[in-house]
Amino acid sequence: MTLEKITPKNYRLLGPCACVDLYEIGEVPSLYSPVTPEIQPRDWPGKKPRQVVSEARRQALDHLLGKLHGKHLVGRDYAEEYLRDQYRRGCRANTMRSNAKAIELFLNFVTGIGRTGLDQIVREDLYGFIEYQQDRGLKPRTVDTRLKAVKAFLRFLIDQELVHHRLLSRRVSVKVPESLPRAMDPDDVRKLLSVIKHVRNRAMVLVLLRTGMRIGELLSIQVGDVNLKERRIEIFEAQKNRVGRVVYLSDDARGALSLWYKERDSHKDFVFYAMGRRTMTYQGARAMFNKYLAQAGLVDKGYCLHCLRHTFASELLNAGMRLECVQQLLGHSCIEMTRRYARLTDKTREEEYFRAMSIIERGEIDGHYRFDNPLQAVPEKKELLRSHGKELHEHP
Repeated sequence: MTLEKITPKNYRLLGPCACVDLYEIGEVPSLYSPVTPEIQPRDWPGKKPRQVVSEARRQALDHLLGKLHGKHLVGRDYAEEYLRDQYRRGCRANTMRSNAKAIELFLNFVTGIGRTGLDQIVREDLYGFIEYQQDRGLKPRTVDTRLKAVKAFLRFLIDQELVHHRLLSRRVSVKVPESLPRAMDPDDVRKLLSVIKHVRNRAMVLVLLRTGMRIGELLSIQVGDVNLKERRIEIFEAQKNRVGRVVYLSDDARGALSLWYKERDSHKDFVFYAMGRRTMTYQGARAMFNKYLAQAGLVDKGYCLHCLRHTFASELLNAGMRLECVQQLLGHSCIEMTRRYARLTDKTREEEYFRAMSIIERGEIDGHYRFDNPLQAVPEKKELLRSHGKELHEHP
């Protein structure tokens, strides 16, 4: 069967190896067979996005169950039941894939060390699994993500009374570095925008830069979600946390979007699409962005599409916007996520540092260095207690 003859009706005939996330099209995880990128489910006629999502989830579940069914693993049947439970709870296809990958690795690990039943799994097996993943050279965040998926599976087993609750009675975690968000330098932003002449691509980059949208959210917006007159875009369901929000368009972003509206095909449902398709893939958007980075001479800077979101947040905080407002615009469910950007843009700390340093550089500090009296009292009290330690006794 050729790719040109693939239709929604005969798509299932290709078998589980052709399963692909029809909604969040991205790189296929190594757990699954590669899929030819020409298969674009959103191009299927008569399919609404919600129907496509539902079919993608069903096909992903069938594929995962088929993969597990051929494995001789401890607790395989319960892993299949857990994936069915995730499907019933509405988890997305990518979420089920990621969890299935982690669970399969864990069950393969405990099977390899000689466990013959789920009731034989102990806490040391979790520690061993962590070390096994680390020895493979995986990043701490990847190990932590897989560990969280395994612990969720074990909690499911605890609820089923298949393993003892003491297995997770104490915290088991991986320390993940809290790196700074990578925002683009203002000069680099100007260089990037100066080389983007294509109307559609300039609109895409400016909307990402001025709204802080994720690339998946941008590719999913439809014409009805955009109100150019009121300068706003309604995101009814965010790609990551599935929480809706409203973002706003700056003058330059609205201008670029208006120019694209004059050229785009009015019969298309989605605002941005690739040539001959209803929408655009993640790979296509990334390739477009990387092309302009090369033209602007910014390849060595390590920028990616998501850096536009980081730049948006950093610039708003630099301009004095309150952290709570930035949180709502970014769609963060926890303000601690937004607070990361404050480490990049804390003007008060910066001003205090340079004010103090100017005094130091001018040599205006007089006298000897000394402790502040309230701070000095603490170590003095400790030293006093230490000198009389043998004479002190506790009385009932």
